[in-house]
Amino acid sequence: MRDQEDLMRHGIGFTSQRTRERLIQRLIEEGVSNPKVIDVLRRTPRHLFVDEALAHRAYEDTALPIGNNQTISQPFMVAHMSELLLQAGPLDKVLEIGTGSGYQTAILAQLVERVFSVERIKVLQDRAKERLSELNLRNVVFRWGDGCEGWPALAPYNGIIVTAVAPEVPQALLDQLAPGGRMVIPVGPTGETQHLMLIVREEHGFSQQVLGAVRFVPLLTGPLA
Repeated sequence: MRDQEDLMRHGIGFTSQRTRERLIQRLIEEGVSNPKVIDVLRRTPRHLFVDEALAHRAYEDTALPIGNNQTISQPFMVAHMSELLLQAGPLDKVLEIGTGSGYQTAILAQLVERVFSVERIKVLQDRAKERLSELNLRNVVFRWGDGCEGWPALAPYNGIIVTAVAPEVPQALLDQLAPGGRMVIPVGPTGETQHLMLIVREEHGFSQQVLGAVRFVPLLTGPLA
């Protein structure tokens, strides 16, 4: 098994460490401040999570297409959402809705004890599994299923992160959030103004905080792909 340093240099997706460091400095300038998140972003090879033809753009702070009408999220958004989850301290059990390329999954896997990731598009899930295996990240469990339903059999979770926009917060996900748990989710209509929300399960209900405008692909439901 290759170590991470070797993986960062491996393949045609390789770009210089200087290019990667420029991205990290930009994220810091934009407000990313958690040292653990910064360190994980710095050492995780994003080019492994994009198609060969786009590898030269892997360290731009932008979302990129990954096929099946899905995208790999902008690095700033990956960092920002990860920071929000960790604001109240370390997490041992995080549910990710939307594995996608596996990049956010890989970041989470290096920040929390266990990640449970749900993806409805099988081909994307299979690719993500391969990438995380290459990086020797073994604390992730995958499920092929409808993200709107979460993963109730393994609930509750003290962190939930949703990587696609929902018209409203799915009740099933609220039900699976542990007391004191935190959920980060984009909410709003597809193609219109969306907002990132932080939801915390309190003793007698949920608190909600609107954190700013965002743009995400839609959280799909219905038959699996």
